[in-house]
Amino acid sequence: MSKIVYNVTIKVEHEIHQDWLRWMKRVHVPAVMDTGMFIEHKMCRLLGVDEEDGITYAVQYISPNMATFQLYQEKHAYHLQKDVADRYKGKYVAFRTLMEVV
Repeated sequence: MSKIVYNVTIKVEHEIHQDWLRWMKRVHVPAVMDTGMFIEHKMCRLLGVDEEDGITYAVQYISPNMATFQLYQEKHAYHLQKDVADRYKGKYVAFRTLMEVV
């Protein structure tokens, strides 16, 4: 079975950037990893993009297979995404993509 990369691309407004980055590193990403559904993660800042409206990051979580990722979606994703939305409502935009390691 192929590993699955769950990629979350997020643009955060400048005014919350430092708080958001600190919270992601200390609270949110560890909470996602604590679900046990991912075996590793990476957090990257996009370079060479327009930062006038905010700073863009890609957070990638690696799941061992599609079944494990689907279990994450069913049991954990809603609450973890809601935590971000409640804390930073209207101050960020995010989109999610799913990729297969080939």
